[in-house]
Amino acid sequence: MSELETHYLRIGGEPAVKHLVKTFYQIMSETPQTKHVRDMHPVDIASSEEKLTLFLTGWLGGPDLYIEKYGHPRLRQRHMPFSIGLEERDQWLYCMAHALATLELDDLLAQQLMASFAKTADFMRNREETVTPA
Repeated sequence: MSELETHYLRIGGEPAVKHLVKTFYQIMSETPQTKHVRDMHPVDIASSEEKLTLFLTGWLGGPDLYIEKYGHPRLRQRHMPFSIGLEERDQWLYCMAHALATLELDDLLAQQLMASFAKTADFMRNREETVTPA
């Protein structure tokens, strides 16, 4: 990969990001085990789709469309009104992993993206939880 070849370009640019987001929310809406995280979104998911599409475009190295329209993402601050714990993080990641799998990506790129998504999703957690060792 050259320095100029961003993840945005590597996944297929705008059409791929739109497909990823559409599929992500479709999975979230249709999968019973992700109902809790879906219920945190508006009934009409269109605004969420638009915002995630704009955000991911810039996050993946494309144009900073989200910043141009809404300003700095301040992800954690914007998610503070929602109680986000391990369950919500894992449901979100489930949707993203399955949506990402619908893109024809090389394994290394898919792994890199999921690692970045996991790190970001974990950063969004804002609810204290105690994890009982198995």
